[in-house]
Amino acid sequence: MKNTLLSLMACLLLLSAQAYAQDRAVTGKVTADDGSVLPGVNISLKGTNRGTTTDSEGAYSITAASGATLVFSFIGFQTQEAVIGSLTTINITLKNDVSQLQEVVVTALGQQRKRNELVYAAQQVTAEQITQTRGANVMNSLAGKVAGLDIKTNNNMGGSTNVVIRGYKSITGNNQALWVIDGVPVSNATNNTQDQQTGRAGADYGNAASDINPDNIASINVLKGAAATALYGSRASNGVILITTKQGRKNSFDVTVNSGVTWGKIDKSTFVRYQKEYGAGYGGDGAADQFYRGDLGSGEGDIAVFDADASFGPKFDPSRMVYQWDAIDPFSPNWQNASMGCRTEWPRQILRNSC
Repeated sequence: MKNTLLSLMACLLLLSAQAYAQDRAVTGKVTADDGSVLPGVNISLKGTNRGTTTDSEGAYSITAASGATLVFSFIGFQTQEAVIGSLTTINITLKNDVSQLQEVVVTALGQQRKRNELVYAAQQVTAEQITQTRGANVMNSLAGKVAGLDIKTNNNMGGSTNVVIRGYKSITGNNQALWVIDGVPVSNATNNTQDQQTGRAGADYGNAASDINPDNIASINVLKGAAATALYGSRASNGVILITTKQGRKNSFDVTVNSGVTWGKIDKSTFVRYQKEYGAGYGGDGAADQFYRGDLGSGEGDIAVFDADASFGPKFDPSRMVYQWDAIDPFSPNWQNASMGCRTEWPRQILRNSC
C-alpha cells in the first residue's frame, strides 16, 4: 500500500513538472528598425486563437509552451515568427514592409510622398480610371471620381468645362483649379465674354486642360489643402490638379493601341423651332430703323440689320431687294449685290441673316 502511494505521488510530481516546463510566461519588447517602440502589435500563438498585443511601451507578456511559435504582425511591417524553445524573454525588431507602403502621391513641385505621410488632403486617379470610359476630354472624365471636385461638363464640341475644388472662392474672379503638367503650371481659366457666359453672342473656345491627351497620362493627383498648393502661389488658391505623363524607359519598347468611338442619337422632335417670318432687329415690322442705307457696289439700297441678335425686325417681303449679310463677303457669290427679300431658309439666330 505504501509503495503504491509513493508511486502515485511520483507520477503527480512528474506531471506537474512537465506542465510547468511546457506553459510559462514569455515577455519581451517589440521595436521598429529605428529603435522606436511599437504599441498595438498583434502577438498570437501560431495555430491557436490565443494572443495579446503590446502596450504603449511596446512590451508584451504571454503564456505559452516551450515548443510554441509566436507570430508578430503589425500594419506596415513585415510579419515575423519566433520559436519559444527555452527562452522566457523574446525581443523582436520588425522591419518596414515596403510592399504595403509603395503607393506614393506626387505633391507640389513634383515631390513624392507616401500617402500616410501627407498632412493635407490629396486624392489620386489612375490612368486606367481616365481611359476606361472615354469622355470628350480629360476634365469630363474626372467627374464623379474625386471627392470635393465639382465638374460642370460642356454640351458643345470643344466647349469649356468648369473645374472647381471645394466650392467657389470668388464671386467675380476665376474659380478654376490650377493644372500642373509635369511641373508646368497651366491656367484653366476661360476667356469667354460676359455675353457668351450668359448665352448671348460669342464662341466658346474651351479651356486649356481640354487639350490634354488622356492616353499620355500616367496619374492624376488632386491637391485640395492650402498646405499642398502654397508653393504655387496665388494661382493655386483654387486647388491644384497635378498630371504626371507617361515616361519612356531605357531598353524597353512597348506599343499600345487604343481605339474608341462615341455616338449619339438626336430626336428631331426636340429641335428648337425658329420663326421664319421676321428678320433680325429690334424695332419690329415698319420701324424706321429696320434697314441701314448704303451703297455696297450695285447701287444705293437697303442694308439688312444682320448685326442684331434679336428676331423682331422687318417682315419678309419677296419683292424687296436688300443687301444681305453675304453681300459683304468677298468670297460669296452675292458679293456687293442685293438679293430679293428676307432670307428665311436658315435659322437667323445662327447665321443672322435678315431683310
